[in-house]
Amino acid sequence: MQWETVIGLEIHAQLLTSSKIFSGSATAYGAPPNSQANLVDLAYPGVLPVLNAEAVRMAVKFGLAVNARVTRRSIFARKNYFYPDLPKGYQISQYELPIVSGGAVDVLLDDGSVKRIDITRAHLEEDAGKSLHEGLAGQTGVDLNRAGTPLIEIVSEPAMRSAKQAVAYLKKIHTLVRYLQICDGNMQEGSFRCDANVSVRPRGTEKLGTRAEIKNLNSFRFVEKAINYEVARQIELLEGGGRVVQETRLYDADRGETRSMRSKEEANDYRYFPDPDLLPVEIDQLYIDTVCASLPELPDQKAQRLRKDYDLSAYDAGVLTASAELADYFETVIEKAAAGFPATALSPKLAANTVIGELSGLLNRDGVEINDSRIAPAALAKLLVRVADNTISGKIAKEVLEAMWDEGKDADAIIEARGWRQITDESAIEAAIDAVIAANPSQLAQYRSGKDKLFGFFVGQVMKATQGKANPARLNELLKKKLGG
Repeated sequence: MQWETVIGLEIHAQLLTSSKIFSGSATAYGAPPNSQANLVDLAYPGVLPVLNAEAVRMAVKFGLAVNARVTRRSIFARKNYFYPDLPKGYQISQYELPIVSGGAVDVLLDDGSVKRIDITRAHLEEDAGKSLHEGLAGQTGVDLNRAGTPLIEIVSEPAMRSAKQAVAYLKKIHTLVRYLQICDGNMQEGSFRCDANVSVRPRGTEKLGTRAEIKNLNSFRFVEKAINYEVARQIELLEGGGRVVQETRLYDADRGETRSMRSKEEANDYRYFPDPDLLPVEIDQLYIDTVCASLPELPDQKAQRLRKDYDLSAYDAGVLTASAELADYFETVIEKAAAGFPATALSPKLAANTVIGELSGLLNRDGVEINDSRIAPAALAKLLVRVADNTISGKIAKEVLEAMWDEGKDADAIIEARGWRQITDESAIEAAIDAVIAANPSQLAQYRSGKDKLFGFFVGQVMKATQGKANPARLNELLKKKLGG
């Protein structure tokens, strides 16, 4: 039987507010356990929650960015369940009237096609605390620093059909919340994580299969691996005559498998009801318009502009705009080259290739973010201009770039110190060509008898003779003439 995978994601993005959603406690990461939890967070009797207006603004900002409907009157509800890190015995969330409804994002898939993923809703809620097990000798510790931290939960439609599609969607939302500056997207710290609802059904049928929810996935790699494992598990179960049980599962990264955690609750299990301590959130059109005016250039808009302004491919524009900081770095390189070297035109394609390729490779190798790059945009612009004005070849430029990164020196200083300046003098190139031809009479005869592939052999020999310094364009032109007799 042919099976179809059906995936929906519930993404939890921690909002970049300086205090919690219903109290004045700080939200900074890494503080000593329970040092950022006040009486509201600890659920002492008689305390009342007060809504953080900045959290509302950030949620509205997200809604507008995905072309969703921003609800004029939304309501907070109590989601009742009992767990050690939930001191109130309920979580304040939104249920029937979330602040954001609908919306969609377009994701670029590996085959170059674009898939639209519809969003069901995005609602505000508070985070729970954290249970700790390491180093407690059979006991569980509870850290309530995270309790009350503001989240926006973004719920997709079950619109994804593979783990790769799910990861592409997750990355798109990750990019978007960082562009909007409403979430830092730090998955290691848990400020951006997701639950994956996974089911399978016979291909061609409309009815959804029984789903399993995989909780708290905090890396793109784990999301893909967990979904693929779960899909294979469900198919094997069904083809063996069994049935899939609706449940919550955890992903064990060490074993590369999901395992059962508990039976899956339905909405009625949580006994939602409006929180009597919080008034409805009412916003007007002026507020929405004001937030809308504050939206930055969004990833899709920026990618479209880069393609138009710099004649970049869809792929290059997509890679650059996956990070606002990377796109800004690229544009600054172009600007610095135009300002500092107006007589030499820098190819945007060369700049894009270098930023996406060699520079990003160095950043990844040393675990450095683009904002902390050891090579400033102006320094990279100068290096690329040296390629454009034929001072060095593109191949040598890669070595210069690595030397700049490791040694912190200027491109010109490295080029001069290592004698890497390109040979453009025709007489010097011709002399090298003549020497190579004279040393290889049999290869010359074969080339002239029709073995055109030997042209590459002669190019390599001349490059070797000139220590890679011969200008490739001039070399190819002169070599063709010489070999042609």
